[in-house]
Amino acid sequence: MANMALLSIGARALFANYAALQTVGNNIANANTPGYSRQSVELATASGQFTSQGFFGRGVDVTTVSRAHSEILSREVNVATAFAAADQVRASQLQRLEGLFGTGEAGLGFAASQFFNAFVDVANNPQDSSARQVVLSNADMLAQRFSAAGDKISELQSGVVQDLGVALAQLNTLARGVADLNRRVGDALGQGQPPNDLLDQRDEMIRKISEIVPVTTIGASDGSLSVFIGGGQRLVLGSGASSMSLISDKFDPTRVGVALAEAGKTIPLTTNLLASGKIGGLLRFQNSDLVDARNLLGQMAQAITGAVNEQQALGLGLGQPPAGGAPVFSTGGLRVAPSTGNAKAGGVDVASFLDVNGVRVPSVSIAIVDATRLQASDYELLADPGGSGGYQLTRLRDGLVQTIASGDVVDGFRIDIAAPLPAAGDRFLLQPVGQAARDMQLVLRDPRGIAAASPVTATLGSTNTGTASVASLRAVDPSLDPNLTATLTFTSASGNYNWELRDPGNAVVSSGSATWQAGAPILLNGWELQLAGAAANGDRVTVQKTLYPAANNGNARALADLRSAALVGTQGTAGAGLEAGATITDAYANAMSEIAVRVQGARTSAQISAGASAAAKAANDDVAGVNLDEEAARLIQYQQSYQAAAKLLQVAQTVFDALLATGRV
Repeated sequence: MANMALLSIGARALFANYAALQTVGNNIANANTPGYSRQSVELATASGQFTSQGFFGRGVDVTTVSRAHSEILSREVNVATAFAAADQVRASQLQRLEGLFGTGEAGLGFAASQFFNAFVDVANNPQDSSARQVVLSNADMLAQRFSAAGDKISELQSGVVQDLGVALAQLNTLARGVADLNRRVGDALGQGQPPNDLLDQRDEMIRKISEIVPVTTIGASDGSLSVFIGGGQRLVLGSGASSMSLISDKFDPTRVGVALAEAGKTIPLTTNLLASGKIGGLLRFQNSDLVDARNLLGQMAQAITGAVNEQQALGLGLGQPPAGGAPVFSTGGLRVAPSTGNAKAGGVDVASFLDVNGVRVPSVSIAIVDATRLQASDYELLADPGGSGGYQLTRLRDGLVQTIASGDVVDGFRIDIAAPLPAAGDRFLLQPVGQAARDMQLVLRDPRGIAAASPVTATLGSTNTGTASVASLRAVDPSLDPNLTATLTFTSASGNYNWELRDPGNAVVSSGSATWQAGAPILLNGWELQLAGAAANGDRVTVQKTLYPAANNGNARALADLRSAALVGTQGTAGAGLEAGATITDAYANAMSEIAVRVQGARTSAQISAGASAAAKAANDDVAGVNLDEEAARLIQYQQSYQAAAKLLQVAQTVFDALLATGRV
């Protein structure tokens, strides 16, 4: 019987060391398998046998095969992975967006400069048809570049939607996989031992989910792991999985959001709830970076269109009879988008549309009043906030909130609200510049339509004795009446003068006196006169209707001067007020700088978060990863133990044979 105990101990030792060798071999084989956790055989001393001489050991038992795992480190890996994925995808998208803001001759700033510079040649020779054609060619190039940039932003938006759809499809597949593994883990645990490989697969799936959306996990007593997203919304609960899908933006059908389908309900998830992960990065790019870029381009397009068309309308073309210039550019209609959540009656959104002879007319509309004060922002209009009966307008770029009424002018555009009035709580997205770049086009095709001539001409008195000369004369107000003749008579050498306006019948319409200072313009009857030199007492200047528009360059010079005019509104801090203060080239440079800063910031964030993710993974690998040197040492250790156990069995066999020979067995 004693010999049988020795055989039993040897057999147990042989099996235990063989199990250890098998586990070490499995570790070595899976050293490079993603998500694999190092496994170890857990050994325990077999219960000793009592005898009158004491307890005699009965060898070793294999209790289980455990895996190296740290719940805390796994969570840190998931969190770091989510932030790294969000920063990486946003940095990648911003680099593509940066390509729209070309430098040098490929940039919008160069095209705008070429367009305005072309008016210099027209000013030098107003009758030159080739110079006029160059203006139109450069105008067409400028409009096409704006339109192409707008189309590219639309393409980027479509790409974001596609990427979000692919990410959600992957997420739903992974969620179902985790739910299935929860079921299989539960079944395996019912047999009394942990299914290490299934647990590794589940953890790896959850890590992949964290690349898409940020997750939190909670374990249950049955071994299942519940996965939650978006501030506590369940994605996986036990063996059941919810699904996520794309939903249309409440204002813009080209943009999307994400929602969770649970118990027959669709729960929209805001960007704040999905701050990291690939989906969070894509949503941030869509809702912030892409919108701001579109508005920066649209602001410049509206500013150029407004300034050029306004100055063009103040001049005279070469038509017969000469008439005010027709618009050069068009940027399409301004956009007012009602929220899909607005009040409805009879299937019609009564807060935003009124049926008139089958035509749906918005009850909220906007119109540009001063293009130089437009801002690169969208606005949200809220009806009857807090039961006040008024309207609350939020500038979305910086969050500035103000109370308005119908007809108020805000940031260069007027807001009109007509019946049927919006219901309390109705919301509208106002886009005064958002669609301008994409829709910008050249509408003037006849070179003769370029209004190079000023409607009025200034002449100096033949008996003047001072050195004053006409530096420039331009129309500055649509109210200008070219049929009124203005006469300025200086009454001193210090700039004092009398003026009068006479109608075609030579009757005095109005008169007065003023003082001219060198360098300051003289404003009268909707025109602006700049004098050079000094006027003497008795000197006279006459401003009257232009008789020969083909030889006049006043408005061409005014159009050329727009290249250095402050056309684009600049914005300070919220509530600090607005001012027109940037030329078109400076505005484009500022836009390039803003996008470049975002790109650089995103790259830096991506590098930092990638480093944090790598550090978290390294810390987890220190605990759960396979160290080949360590496994090689264990391989030798267990090999020697196995050989010793085999020797023990050999000794037991020899003893058994000896006992048989003596007849003592």
